[in-house]
Amino acid sequence: MPLFFMRTLRNCLLALIGTVTPAVAGSAQAQGQDAFEPQRKRMVEEIASLARETRFETGRGTLRESVMAAMAKVPRHEFVPALERRNAYADRPLPIGMGQTISQPFIVALMTDLMEVRPGDRVLEIGTGSGYQAALLAELAGTVYTIEIVEPLAREAAERLKRLGYRNVVTRTGDGYQGWPEHAPFDAIMVTAAPREVPQPLIDQLKPGGRLVVPVGGQAAGQSLLLIEKQPDGRISRRNILAVRFVPLTDKSGRQQ
Repeated sequence: MPLFFMRTLRNCLLALIGTVTPAVAGSAQAQGQDAFEPQRKRMVEEIASLARETRFETGRGTLRESVMAAMAKVPRHEFVPALERRNAYADRPLPIGMGQTISQPFIVALMTDLMEVRPGDRVLEIGTGSGYQAALLAELAGTVYTIEIVEPLAREAAERLKRLGYRNVVTRTGDGYQGWPEHAPFDAIMVTAAPREVPQPLIDQLKPGGRLVVPVGGQAAGQSLLLIEKQPDGRISRRNILAVRFVPLTDKSGRQQ
C-alpha cells in the first residue's frame, strides 16, 4: 500500500474516531501536513495568480506576505470532512455539513488581506463554520473571537481548534448578527455569511481605524463583498470589492438576517 495512501487513511480514521490522545492527534496532524504540503504550495501559487488577475477589481495585485504565509501553514484538510480531504486545496468552496460551506481559498485569502490584521489585534469573526478562517486569523492577530449559530458546527470547531493548538481563539455558540459587545471594540471584523444589509451592531463594535469585511445581499439579487472602514473621527466609508456568493447569515429560525 503506498505510504501517501496509508497516511491519508490514518488521518481519515482519526477524524472519524475523534478519541485519540492529544499526543497521537498531534503526530497524525504533523504527518498530514507533510503529505499535503505540495497541494498547499500549489494552492498558494493559484491564489497569487488570481490576485493578479482580479487586481483591477480588488485594488490588490498581491496579497501581504503574512497572509500568504498563513495560507501556506494552516492545514486546510483538517477543516473539511474526511471524504472531502482530497479536494481540500482546490480553489472552490466545499461542504462542511449542516448546509454550510468552507469558502474557496482565494476568497478566504482576499478577505483576510482586506482586514489588514496586525499582531496584537482583537478580531471578531461571524460564522465560525469548521474553524478554518479563525485559524488563519489566529496566525495574524492577538486574539480571535468567533461566533457560530449552528451548535454542532460550533462545538466541533472549538474542539478542532483546540486540538490543533490555536489557543488564542475564543469560540461561542450564538447569533452573530449582534456581535460580541462584551469584548468590543474590535480592530477588525469579518463576516463569513451574507446578511441582507450590514449589521449596525458590527459597525458600532468596530474600533476607530478598524475594518469590517462582509458579503452583503440576497441569493437571488446577488451579493457584493464590502470593505467598511471606520475613520478615526467615526465616519464610515464603504467600498465594493467584487461580486461573491456566500450562504446567507441566518437567525435561529433559518431566515436570512
